[in-house]
Amino acid sequence: MADIKPRPKGLDSPIVPTIIKYMSRAQAWVYRRTNGRVGSRWRIGAAFRKPVDLLLLDHRGRTSGTIHTVPLLYLPDGENIVVVASQGGLPHHPQWYRNLCADPDTQVRIKAELRSVRARTATRRERETLWPRLVALYADFASYQSWTEREIPVVVLEPRTG
Repeated sequence: MADIKPRPKGLDSPIVPTIIKYMSRAQAWVYRRTNGRVGSRWRIGAAFRKPVDLLLLDHRGRTSGTIHTVPLLYLPDGENIVVVASQGGLPHHPQWYRNLCADPDTQVRIKAELRSVRARTATRRERETLWPRLVALYADFASYQSWTEREIPVVVLEPRTG
């Protein structure tokens, strides 16, 4: 892993995860109610000039059992969908990633389409192949990785039937 660069001032504020949580909830609400006509494109940071498609990922709380939804940038990879557990380069994995590790069978919404998927963390070899494609999709992923000591997980969402 490369040298850790200083995170932007304020990123370590305890309010940042709270802001992310409430903004994600609002975006998911709008996305769901409009079938992705509104809220399905990310236009912040590196995506300002090169917008990136978003999906909604459901995940079950490890202790509560409650279904939560998070909007995420995604990369289509054949029949699979790839997402990144970056959480903006914060030092801990996002809750949705830890929840998927405990209960990987879930669903995603891409605009109006629901897909049943099974989540798994990419293997080392897969990550080496997928990471440059993910950074090409959204350059800020490289910055996020440079701001944290953890290896940011790449998550492969494989189709499941039944």
